[in-house]
Amino acid sequence: MLVTFTTDAYADITMFGDDALAMLKMMGHSGTVPGAILATDVPQALSRLTAALAAQKEASAPIENDDEEEPVVSMANRAQPLIELLTAAAKADRNVMWK
Repeated sequence: MLVTFTTDAYADITMFGDDALAMLKMMGHSGTVPGAILATDVPQALSRLTAALAAQKEASAPIENDDEEEPVVSMANRAQPLIELLTAAAKADRNVMWK
């Protein structure tokens, strides 16, 4: 499953479903797809996401990589496009939707 995040203030972001659902839960959302965050709630969702990613980074152990040819991509790196989308939506006072 793929989840696409949209807002009028930034380009659409598509990510794998498992990662998207984990990030939605970090933002304090139920993780239902489709869904939306009202413009007034976007700054708080962004704050929750960045705080959860920071806490996860501090608490995580080194990740084992079974496939030496493929680099390990952290959740913080996977979240960067979504953080940029949420930041743009917060600045422009726009809703964020996903499907």
